[in-house]
Amino acid sequence: MARRAAAPHGDDFSFVSPLVKYVLFFFNMLFWMISMVMVAVGVYARLLKHAEAAVACLAVDPAILLIVVGVLIFLITFCGCIGSLRENICLLQTFSMCLTVVFLLQLAAGVLGFVFSDKARGKVSEIINGAIVHYRDDLDLQNLIDFGQKEFSCCGGVSYKDWSQNMYFNCTAANPSRERCSVPFSCCLRAADEVVINTMCGQGMQAMNYLEASEFIYTNGCIDKLVNWIHSNLFLLGGVALGLAIPQLVGILLSQILVNQIKDQIKLQLYNQRHRADPWY
Repeated sequence: MARRAAAPHGDDFSFVSPLVKYVLFFFNMLFWMISMVMVAVGVYARLLKHAEAAVACLAVDPAILLIVVGVLIFLITFCGCIGSLRENICLLQTFSMCLTVVFLLQLAAGVLGFVFSDKARGKVSEIINGAIVHYRDDLDLQNLIDFGQKEFSCCGGVSYKDWSQNMYFNCTAANPSRERCSVPFSCCLRAADEVVINTMCGQGMQAMNYLEASEFIYTNGCIDKLVNWIHSNLFLLGGVALGLAIPQLVGILLSQILVNQIKDQIKLQLYNQRHRADPWY
């Protein structure tokens, strides 16, 4: 007498690993919350901004960039959260594809930046010169430039004389500004024991030659300083790039593992249904 075929697994068995499922869920939940914070900060900064000309020198308004990136991360991680929690293949595949596209775009940007380094340098120079022109138009931009000049011990784009592009620091005789031929205080050499910052220390420095001015201010431009910093910190930048890439690759890997597990579980359920309907199947 023929024996009935036995089901390979009981009804309680599941191919879907709870570990993979919930690690992916909490992984996405973390970045989902970070994205909401980014959007909130971007909206707050945008509402606080009044000087449109100040951000015109930048490739894009940082507040807008923060909002756009935050919304993209929100949408991608939403697919990952709901897809893993509900075991939805469509959402998980969307999440995986989006992460793959983002990873490839970052990789392409890095390669293009390395290959076309001269053009990238020219773009950076254009941005810095634009920032110099709008230095007094926005306090946030002003603080950013001052921070950069102090951190890199530099002044201007190519040299300290680049500050003549700013209408307040312009060194022409027709300029009525009290800051004519000056540079910002962030260009000044600072003593180790300096307690009170002399904000007028850059007065008249553009009228001096390099040798004379170098006794009081940084005369080298920030572009060369920035390039030198990048060359001397390649391992650090590589670590940052790796730190950005690893979560993306982990997300892609976990989502694909979960998708395959869900597909196997669907096949098992279909087999069990057929087996119950036809014990000889």
